[in-house]
Amino acid sequence: MDSEYMTLKRSNCKNCHKCIRHCPVKAIRFSGNHAYIIGDECIMCGQCFVVCPQGAKEIVSELEKVRTFIRGGETVVATLAPSFIANYDGVGINAMREALRKLGFADVEETAAGAALVKTEYERMIQEEGRSLLISSCCHSVNLLVQKHFPALLPYLADVLSPMQASCKDIKNRIPGAKTVFIGPCVAKKDEAQQYEGIVDAVLTFNELSDWMKSEGITPEKSLDHEEYSRSRFFPVTGGILKTMDCTAPGWTYLAVDGTENCIAALRDIEAGELDHCFIEMSACAGGCIGGPVMEKEHRSPIRDYKSVADYAGMNEFAVKPRDHAELGKDFISLKKYVRTPSEAEITETLRKMGKTRPMDELNCGSCGYETCRAKAAAIIQGKAEISMCLPYLKEKAESFSDSIAEMSPNAILVVNEDLEVQQINREAVRLFNLRSASDILGDQITRIMDAVDLIQVLSTGIGMHGRREYLPECGKYVNKTIVYDREYHLLLCILQDVTEEELQYEHKKALSRKTIETADQVVEKQMRIVQEIASLLGETAAETKIALTKLKESVQDE
Repeated sequence: MDSEYMTLKRSNCKNCHKCIRHCPVKAIRFSGNHAYIIGDECIMCGQCFVVCPQGAKEIVSELEKVRTFIRGGETVVATLAPSFIANYDGVGINAMREALRKLGFADVEETAAGAALVKTEYERMIQEEGRSLLISSCCHSVNLLVQKHFPALLPYLADVLSPMQASCKDIKNRIPGAKTVFIGPCVAKKDEAQQYEGIVDAVLTFNELSDWMKSEGITPEKSLDHEEYSRSRFFPVTGGILKTMDCTAPGWTYLAVDGTENCIAALRDIEAGELDHCFIEMSACAGGCIGGPVMEKEHRSPIRDYKSVADYAGMNEFAVKPRDHAELGKDFISLKKYVRTPSEAEITETLRKMGKTRPMDELNCGSCGYETCRAKAAAIIQGKAEISMCLPYLKEKAESFSDSIAEMSPNAILVVNEDLEVQQINREAVRLFNLRSASDILGDQITRIMDAVDLIQVLSTGIGMHGRREYLPECGKYVNKTIVYDREYHLLLCILQDVTEEELQYEHKKALSRKTIETADQVVEKQMRIVQEIASLLGETAAETKIALTKLKESVQDE
């Protein structure tokens, strides 16, 4: 199934595979040259949204849902993630509260106050419950990572509400009937709100809030208010949870891990039993929440953002009323779906289809997004990937296909760069120029084997030449010459069609025609002479006959 909070704009997806290369759990499938998020495996880290160069991944907005609450007269209270101070430069909580009230919110509170409740519960669990290892559960992407991909480690995941949930639950307890809206840099919170109904009514990203304020012509005032009792404002940075906690429990080690890849590595160490009596603060985003996928892109600056958070956080903790464990408790269940593991025979056959029949063919280049060719083959069998995602395979296939066409061509084909150096030459061209092999000319100037005047003309004018017949004295052949200039790749393609036999036949026919005409002229001239002679002879005989008959007539008359 596809993700409920991430959608694909098909017209924008260009089949670049960048999303799968950056997806830490490979929760993306490809079908019809388009990427789809696999909801059952996705941890909602939002990396595919961040890295997509074409904006093909879109986050489902709940802005209209919030507007409907406000238009309907509901008491809508926002809880603002502590990373807001890094996203909205120089704007404190009071200025944000004033801006959001103009949008119709009844009030705005800091999620950091809920974080103070959560960190207190972490401390209690370490001190009172005798656990051997505890993983923070503030980050919903980390929670999903454990639930979907490491379910055996669920006992180590702190079964405590997230700061977002703790803040919203506290608001609902104090303001009966209130609608709660979390505003932050995280798309995973939309999924968390949906999974645990009745606590958070809607989730907006900083992008959504900024667009909304812009549409209403509202600009938060640059005004930093500082409060000494606000230590939990450190939560959105790596190590921020640890900064707020009492990390003095005997025998315990306190660690902070950020970035999904590092979290996965830590979870594998836990699986292997290599960690004990550790509290591990885990954040899926590098740098913590200030590196969240929906921090507005123009505000991404890890050092500056950390400083903004550090400067805004107070030395002492929020004055919050302690809560009973039951109020802050949260259940985590396994969400892992069964995925069939392909057999060795299936993987071998799939590798063969990918053109990988030997271990040396398995480049493991990672261009498809998978660490190894075998992992890619398994994904193909599971219906998540396509053979065409292998760039070396496609390149080799394309080159093999084009080379086969060139080699099978009855015409001589040469590819020349803009320096007139031969880059490729086919078998027919080797034969035409009486070369021993292609290596005799590859990389050398084409002027070694033929005149380059036409090539230079096409290169300078950009106008191709098609079917020009000429004689190549270098090899004693007549050819039809075609030259095409590829501006994008800065190459000249020269195709020479050997028409020597045709030209010789044409010359033979011309010579035969010329000889026939000469013979005909000779015959006509001779015939004319004969006719003239006959005519002459006929003229003499007639005259003699006339004289004889006249004499005979006269003799008869005389008698």
